[in-house]
Amino acid sequence: MRGKGRSGSAQRSIGKAAGRKLKQAASKRVRNSAQKPVVLLSGGNPQIAKGEGDASVQAWIAAAPGWKCACARRLDELIERSVPGVKKAVKWNSPFYGVEGQGWFLALHIFTRYVKVLFFRGVALKPPPPGATAKSGEARWLDIHEAEVLDDAQLEKWVRQAAAIPGWMA
Repeated sequence: MRGKGRSGSAQRSIGKAAGRKLKQAASKRVRNSAQKPVVLLSGGNPQIAKGEGDASVQAWIAAAPGWKCACARRLDELIERSVPGVKKAVKWNSPFYGVEGQGWFLALHIFTRYVKVLFFRGVALKPPPPGATAKSGEARWLDIHEAEVLDDAQLEKWVRQAAAIPGWMA
């Protein structure tokens, strides 16, 4: 005996309609996932899946908001010019730059008001980059703000020096 409610044929047709709606929603999710914008973490840093190579770094740069995108692109070009054959990867939502067999020497990260250029062994650079705290150990960094004029020559010197010494082995 059937319970109260709709007849069997009515229940089947509702089930078919619901199934069609689920299929339509699933196809929308697939379409939307290809067009889905990158999530920006607090401070505006793009959330990019970890990956090796230039394509992952270029995806991170393309997802950077506003002026930070142009800044990151300029830094990437400067690093490539300074260290031919540089190894690239995205780890922990940040692009890393390194030398094969020597480890990582530099990483970029976006914050609300600046782009951080982190040198893992920055204390060994001459002169050392200005950013440091009591807990920073060997790391030193440069914070680049929107209206700041960059000293490309100094940045290139730091990048070349950093690439020439053993880096951080992750």
